[in-house]
Amino acid sequence: MKRSIAAACVLALLIAVALLTARSTSAGPEKIEFPSSWQSYVLYTIVDRYDVKQYRELYASSQEAVDAMKRGQPLPDRTVLVLTQYKAQTDAQGNPLKDANGRFLKGERIGFTVMEKRQGWGTEYPDDLRNGDWEYSAFGADGRFNANANYKGCFQCHKPHDKQDFVISLAGLMGGGGTTGSGVPDVRISGFSFGPPKATAAPGQAVMWINNDDSPHQVTLTGGSKARGPVLTKGQSYSHTFPTAGTYDYVCGLHPNMKGQIEVK
Repeated sequence: MKRSIAAACVLALLIAVALLTARSTSAGPEKIEFPSSWQSYVLYTIVDRYDVKQYRELYASSQEAVDAMKRGQPLPDRTVLVLTQYKAQTDAQGNPLKDANGRFLKGERIGFTVMEKRQGWGTEYPDDLRNGDWEYSAFGADGRFNANANYKGCFQCHKPHDKQDFVISLAGLMGGGGTTGSGVPDVRISGFSFGPPKATAAPGQAVMWINNDDSPHQVTLTGGSKARGPVLTKGQSYSHTFPTAGTYDYVCGLHPNMKGQIEVK
């Protein structure tokens, strides 16, 4: 009887170890547990998303992670970043209400997106998708895992930002990579949109974009060249010269739903 009990205990232990090992080596959002203590994390930035009428708070699990961001260094192992999403309060016409500082008023919480970094994570992904040691997961407002989130989209969106340890919000703390020189912009980035959405230029003419949003943006051509400008923080600009006639479509590399077009003629 004692041998049977001992054998059962050993078998249970082996199964538990196997499950833990499988969890630590297999890819997927299920690796990340909901960070129930997220409210004790460091709030490092707030973003108003005009395009989806959301108020967003971004938290880091440690001050060391925030300090690494500011220095432009890779974030420490086991860092957890939490994006908390809220509906913006709106008026009767559906326009977001703002406080005295022009910031959206925070409404109902609608969900969480979480990034977690662990040494050795990501090895299962192909090189064209892997984001270093990062994994992504999403949770509802109640903290329940969201199996229907577009996780591949997370990897694709963050992939071009390997020099920022794949953390898009890092640009705001580092100061971005654009210029702050004078000049009249051809396109203004404001309210998560390009204005005008369609602009014209002559061959060989430089087109200038300036970011008027609190959120960083990045001009990215979608044609054959796929030229990508620096990440622009508020007040920074970027210029690109189009040598030949044609129609050039572009998006924001950080927010692909933002689209614009330059017609060169």
